[in-house]
Amino acid sequence: MIRYSNPPILLRDVFEDTSEVVRLLERNAPYTPLGGWYRPDAELDQATSPMWFQNDWVHADLRIEGSELFLFHERVTQAARDFYDAKVIVPHSVYVNLMAALERCGPAHTDNPRFQGRDRSNTPMWLLRTMLWSGLFDRYAISQATSIWWMNDVEGGGLTYWADGPDAPPHEHIGDMANTALVGDNHGMFHQVGPVGPFDQGTRLVTPRAELAPVADSDGEWAVTDRGEVRYQAPLDQYRVSVLWKADVYRDEAEQLQQLADVLSLAEVANVFDRDLAERGADFRFDLDRVEDPGLIADVTAVYPEAVPVGKARSIFDAA
Repeated sequence: MIRYSNPPILLRDVFEDTSEVVRLLERNAPYTPLGGWYRPDAELDQATSPMWFQNDWVHADLRIEGSELFLFHERVTQAARDFYDAKVIVPHSVYVNLMAALERCGPAHTDNPRFQGRDRSNTPMWLLRTMLWSGLFDRYAISQATSIWWMNDVEGGGLTYWADGPDAPPHEHIGDMANTALVGDNHGMFHQVGPVGPFDQGTRLVTPRAELAPVADSDGEWAVTDRGEVRYQAPLDQYRVSVLWKADVYRDEAEQLQQLADVLSLAEVANVFDRDLAERGADFRFDLDRVEDPGLIADVTAVYPEAVPVGKARSIFDAA
């Protein structure tokens, strides 16, 4: 079973001046609706996407100009060292979320895991998550630190998090969130974005083609434009803006070298599952030729289910 994390570290006054962050946001507009692995089948011309916009600033070979502001932030890096009692912190990702008019919460979840040799570039997401929840691959798991920084306070927009594990009541960071960050292990701690205002028209939906960007010749206004039509417009400080930072964590350089050399193949993944399935008396085995087969996915995830946190709220992505 997965090992849950310790409570995150709260940082206040993360930046002396957030105006540089605003310029970074402006330079890298437009922002597009959340999609990717989480909503791979979203129809491009159907208004089924909430106004939850996201862009990568650092990922793999991408590093936008100015992203060092977050990527190498010393207080955040030191908090990660303190949280893990680790010497080696290797930042690898920065991405931004901008949200408005979400009547319901985001999904309650843990962040997607990575293992030595296995990540979303070469392994299906369902399999990565099942590897995590099986508890069979801890030897290969890459510890990852996460920082979530909030730019402003908005109507709603809090973060619920299960710092004591999914079977205990959650905590909430809401109100007085501007220029704060939570640094910890979002891969071992369930968390959920709360509803975001304004709430006067419920959750406002757009198509995956929608874009969020500053309005030219305006005083800080940003607009959601969908297929040539402005669907929503408000000052930037009325959008929930958060920036997420992630880093690989190693206790020391020796552990880093050892883990980088200990690479996991898909064949080894199948063998590990097969040995455990045999011990459990399961009547099927892990067939790599069926790794995208819904039937195999259902069988495997039934044996190694994800936890459901106590008190989680209904998500905007749940069926009506």
